[in-house]
Amino acid sequence: MLVRHRIWGTFTRFLHTRTMLVDGAEYVTVQEGKAVILVPEEEKVFYNPIQQFNRDLSVMAIKAWSQLYSESKIGQREHKKRKLDNPEANEGKEKPFVNILEALSATGLRALRYGHEIPNVQRVVANDMLSHAVEAITRNTKHNDLSRIVKPNLGDAIKYMAGTSDKFHVIDLDPYGTAAPFIDSALQCVVDEGLLLVTCTDAGVLAGSGYPEKCFALYGGNNFGNTFLSSEANHEAGLRLMLHMIATTAAKYKKTIEPLLCLSIDFYFRIFIKVRTSPIEVKRLASRTMLTYHCGGCGHKVNQPLGRVVENKKFQIPRAVTPGSNCTYCESHYNIAGPMWYGQLHNHEFIDRVLTINSESDPEVYGTTQRIKGMLTLAKNELLDEPFYINLNQICSFFKSPPIPIQDFCRAVGNYGYNVSLTHAKKNCVKTNAPWEVVLDINRQWLIRSNKKSLQEIEEKLKSDPENEKLVAKHQKLKQYIVSSPNLTEGMVGFKLLKNLAPSDKTVDFETDNDVSVRVHDLRKLKMVRYQENPTKNWGPKAKPK
Repeated sequence: MLVRHRIWGTFTRFLHTRTMLVDGAEYVTVQEGKAVILVPEEEKVFYNPIQQFNRDLSVMAIKAWSQLYSESKIGQREHKKRKLDNPEANEGKEKPFVNILEALSATGLRALRYGHEIPNVQRVVANDMLSHAVEAITRNTKHNDLSRIVKPNLGDAIKYMAGTSDKFHVIDLDPYGTAAPFIDSALQCVVDEGLLLVTCTDAGVLAGSGYPEKCFALYGGNNFGNTFLSSEANHEAGLRLMLHMIATTAAKYKKTIEPLLCLSIDFYFRIFIKVRTSPIEVKRLASRTMLTYHCGGCGHKVNQPLGRVVENKKFQIPRAVTPGSNCTYCESHYNIAGPMWYGQLHNHEFIDRVLTINSESDPEVYGTTQRIKGMLTLAKNELLDEPFYINLNQICSFFKSPPIPIQDFCRAVGNYGYNVSLTHAKKNCVKTNAPWEVVLDINRQWLIRSNKKSLQEIEEKLKSDPENEKLVAKHQKLKQYIVSSPNLTEGMVGFKLLKNLAPSDKTVDFETDNDVSVRVHDLRKLKMVRYQENPTKNWGPKAKPK
C-alpha cells in the first residue's frame, strides 16, 4: 500500500483528476493546491479530501511564520549572514532559506505543496518509514519537478529527528493517533524561533471519557471525563493537555513554547507553536500550568496554578485555591482535571497575518479559504485569558427553563459588567470572565422571566376560556413556582442551585445592547463558514488501513 497509517477516506473524484501513463504504468492524478500526486489505478484508500483544510491552513501558517521570522531579530541576523556568505546574490531577491521537515509524509502531498507554495523554501525533507511510501514520494516529486527542493527520506521519524545534525525551521507532525512519541526528538532539531505544527487525532483519548489512564500516560494529565457540563469543554482541555505535554518536554532542554494558533477541528486537534531557547521563560512554566477542580453536578470550575510569579520575577510555590470537597452551589463532589496548559492558546498578530494571507489567496488553489476565515476569526475573538467555554443550553436544562439565546446572554453579561465571547471549538458555547454565581444568577433570572411570560400567556387565554380546568391548574402551579420550576425535584442539580444561590439585588438586563453584545452580534452576522458541515456521507477519519 502506498500510503501509511494516517491517510484516510475513500478516493473521491470531485477533485481535479485524470488518468495518465507514467513509465508504462497507469495512474490517477489528483491535484490539490499546486501539487499533483500520482496514484495507481487500483489504489483505493490513500487520500482524504476533508484534510485539505488542514493542508491549506498549514501552508498559510508557514507563510505567516516565515514573514514574522524574517522581521524578527534572529531572522534579520540570519539574513545578514546569508548576504555575507553570498555577496553576489541578487540584491532585490531573498535567497531561499526555509528548511521544512514533514516527518510522516505518506504520499508526500503535503511536502509537495510546501515545495510549490511556500516562498523562500530551500528544502523539504519528506520522511516515511515505509519503502512503498518513499517510492510514491519520489515518483510524485519527479512528476512535480521538485527534485531540487523536496528530498524523500526512508527512515523512522523519531530516529531521524534525534540523529540528524540538520536543523529545521519548520517541523510538521501529522501522525495517526497521538503525536506524543515524536515530540522529544522534534524539539531537538527545530531552530530557535522555529515553528512546530502538531496534529493529534486521538480525540477519544484527549477529549473522551473512556481512557483516563491512557490520557495521563501520553499527555501527563486528564480531561474532564464524562461529567455533565464540564465534558462539554473537553475539546479545549485536549488542546491544553497537548500544550502541557509539549511544554514540559521542551523545558527539559531549556526551551519554551509560544502557542500561535490552537484549534479543535472536526475529529482532530491541530496546534501551531513557536519554540525558542529561554531558561528565564522556562521558569514560568509552573505558573502556566494548572489543575482544574470541576464540579460533577453544575460544572463550576476553579483553576489552581502550580506556580506563582511575584515582584521582581521571583518564583514561588503556589497557594492553594481548593474549593473544598463539595460544590457550594449544588453540593456535588469536585473532580480534578489536569495538569494542563494555563496560558493563552492564540497569538493575535499571528492570526491576523494568516487571515491577511488567506484573503489574498486564490480560492481556486485554496479551496477552504472561507472556512479558514471563519474558524480563525472566531479563534481571534475568543477571550484569551479565560480557560474553557460553557454550553448555555445545558445550564438552562439544570433549571428546566427555555434555552437562553446567546444574544440575550451576552446582553446580560455585558450589562453586569463582564465580558463574553464565542468559541471556535463548539456551537452554542461561550467563554466569559463572569464569576460562576453571576452566570447562575443570569440563568435564574432568565427562568423567572420565562415563567412570568408564560404566566401572562396563560392569563390571556383564561380571559377567553375561564372555565378551562387544565389552564386554571397550570396557572395556579406556575404562580406557585414563579421563582422556580414545577419540574424540579429536591434531588436535582437545578433545585440545589436555586436553594443555595445567594439572593441578588441586581436586576439582570436582557434587553439593552452594550459593547459586548454588539461585538458578538456583529461577529455572528458575518457571512462566513464558522463550523464544519458534513461534506460527504460517512465522512471522518475512517479505519486505519491494514
